[in-house]
Amino acid sequence: MLKKFLPNDYVKNIFEITPEFLKERDIKGIITDLDNTLVEWDRPLATPELVEWFSILKKHGIKVVIVSNNNETRVNKFSQPLNIPYIFNARKPRIKAYKQALQMLGLPKDETIVVGDQLLTDVLGGNRAGFHTVLVVPVTHTDSTITKFNRMIERRILKWFNKKGLLEWEGQRSGK
Repeated sequence: MLKKFLPNDYVKNIFEITPEFLKERDIKGIITDLDNTLVEWDRPLATPELVEWFSILKKHGIKVVIVSNNNETRVNKFSQPLNIPYIFNARKPRIKAYKQALQMLGLPKDETIVVGDQLLTDVLGGNRAGFHTVLVVPVTHTDSTITKFNRMIERRILKWFNKKGLLEWEGQRSGK
């Protein structure tokens, strides 16, 4: 049962997901979470480094859709200046938003990855929807009140994965 929470890949940060990383996996599209995946949950806009990352992806023909459980105001304020399509109130780990994002990308599922910082929403939802999933270390150690509860459960699952040799986490090693 816990295998539903196991990502296909894991990285220390979003910037390890390079065009080369994607080409090795024949990936042309990214469905990504927003809060604590791309930027801190309380940072309203993209950092210059993140703007550059999006630019590099675009230059290599990689499409991106942001899928967030957050509200429209938050997701629009972040995504609109970057001209990146988005889905808000996604209700992850339900799979409906992932299907919708795939249609927005116009790509087949096997050419698309799901990226996020949470096992209980991003990875579980992406796995349930049949995508290649990539877990990133959260960009900050603070969370919104709702996410704090998920993190307690997540830590137990990550410990179990570590114990079984399925995933080494948080600064020990990235990649799989």
